[in-house]
Amino acid sequence: MNNYQIIAGGEARETDGYAEVKNPATGEIVGLMPVASLADLDRTVAAAAEAFDSWSKASDADRQRACFAIADVIEAHAEELAELLTLEQGKPRNGLGSRWEIGGAIAWTRYTALLDLPVEVLQDTNEGRVELHRKPIGVVGSITPWNFPVMIATWHIIPAVRAGNTVVIKPSPFTPLATIRLVELINQVIPPGVVNVITGHDQLGAAMSNHKGIAKITFTGSSPTGQKIMASAAQTLKRLTLELGGNDAGIVLPDADPKQIAEGVFWGAFINGGQTCAALKRLYVHDSIYDTVCAELVRVAGTVKMGNGMDDASALGPIQNERQFNLVRDLVEDARARGGRILVGGEAPESDGYFYPITLVADVDHGVRLVDEEQFGPVLPIIRYSDVEEVITRANDNPNGLGGSVWSSNLDRAKDVALRLECGSVWINKHGAIQPNVPFGGVKGSGLGLSFGLEGLKENTVTQTVFC
Repeated sequence: MNNYQIIAGGEARETDGYAEVKNPATGEIVGLMPVASLADLDRTVAAAAEAFDSWSKASDADRQRACFAIADVIEAHAEELAELLTLEQGKPRNGLGSRWEIGGAIAWTRYTALLDLPVEVLQDTNEGRVELHRKPIGVVGSITPWNFPVMIATWHIIPAVRAGNTVVIKPSPFTPLATIRLVELINQVIPPGVVNVITGHDQLGAAMSNHKGIAKITFTGSSPTGQKIMASAAQTLKRLTLELGGNDAGIVLPDADPKQIAEGVFWGAFINGGQTCAALKRLYVHDSIYDTVCAELVRVAGTVKMGNGMDDASALGPIQNERQFNLVRDLVEDARARGGRILVGGEAPESDGYFYPITLVADVDHGVRLVDEEQFGPVLPIIRYSDVEEVITRANDNPNGLGGSVWSSNLDRAKDVALRLECGSVWINKHGAIQPNVPFGGVKGSGLGLSFGLEGLKENTVTQTVFC
């Protein structure tokens, strides 16, 4: 069994304690996570601060080369990372699984490397010249979730490094190992201390959010945790980028073709077993095509194999951890007790892993927990509606606002509805498609700030105005 180590200042360091990391498909131990102390955190932040002094002064070309080198080393170890990711997270290697995730990490890294932040000339007149410069912030603290450990790690690390910051990343204690290995690889190609990794339990993240040596926190995770980070970070006036939970609504208009949209709706909801912030989590279907859409989704569900991620025939894996498994099961049971009609699934099989079957629940409405709360698992509630104006209001009647979608054969009509949804991203006839060149973020309770593209890179800088 492999004992992993934290990495600070380019060096692997032992901790006083370790915790088991288990495969959610089998319950077997994958490796041991180092449990860092607050003193370990102080030393890691100090190493990042020391590296910032030189890294912040590196040329733009040197930073760009470093990001390309990171992409290359990830690509060279792609299969190793994908296998470790599957073992600790549970997702399959094939399809939209771990190999796809590692490929996404490489693509995002290479795209971000190409971005730059030239000086903006705000004024150049007889009265004088005014320039806007963007400068690195300092040490960026990254806290990442368990659903896409490697890809989200690169979403946090690469823009920060590209802008001249240094990073201390803390992955989820459920999935720390692939991130540790990622940081080991990164340290083969960049100066020591630029990217550091520290692991442990939730109190370590809380300590990062009020640590005086960390200038910014980038967090992806639940809205309640994001609120705690925001409150704690206020003590040191940290900058924040928070990508929080979602309860994305999809609206199927009456002119949609159920056969044409079924595949897209299904994977919009069930990508990564539904364990995706911007997955489709509430599906509103017009009464005139409700039964047909339900039948088509059942048909698609019957073609998808769920199983151990190391089996290349599997398209979906288990729920990642017991706590989330129990939440999903409770939400389905609550829906069943309140009159929800289980179209498929709804009963967890006897298994050593956290397998919950693909589950479609019809005839539910607002007031049922499965509709009102984010399930973050392989379950989709399907809600009947008859009035389009009313359903827009109902779709917006949720504290979250990450993503949404509209499904229709009339693009103009779909766009009109899409623009009225209260969410950071909205898709037409698809759901959840993100791109490295397109800013991504939420409104309302789904966070603040943006990731990806030039806007995401700017979030890793502070501005300085120069009057010449």
